[in-house]
Amino acid sequence: MENKIIIDAANTILGRLASYAAKQALFGKSIIIVNCNLAILSGSKSMVINQYKEERAKGSTSLKGPHFPKDPERLVKRTIRGMLSYKQERGRSAFKRIMCYNDVPAEYADSQKIALAKTLKFKTITLKELSQRI
Repeated sequence: MENKIIIDAANTILGRLASYAAKQALFGKSIIIVNCNLAILSGSKSMVINQYKEERAKGSTSLKGPHFPKDPERLVKRTIRGMLSYKQERGRSAFKRIMCYNDVPAEYADSQKIALAKTLKFKTITLKELSQRI
């Protein structure tokens, strides 16, 4: 259990969550992220939605990609992948140690979770709301 870290993503900024998870995965720890749909992005809602719509539109013109996911747990995993050198063996094995869930699975319900949330004084949007609008 000491080699496994369970992170609660509720009210946590996505970039800070992703950088912490990527670093711990590179250290060889297994990362489980729960409540991915409650992770937040900073900025006004319209700006964030437009940026993600542009990213998704880039991949839709050809069959070769890039593929940009719409589901919150897959968005979190894609963000973490961007912080790893996933084309090299070290990054690829670290990426395989990361699991993301939209809610809390029964096996992790009683486990102690790390919360990276802080009080925020600016505009935010949750990944659940973002995935519904893009």
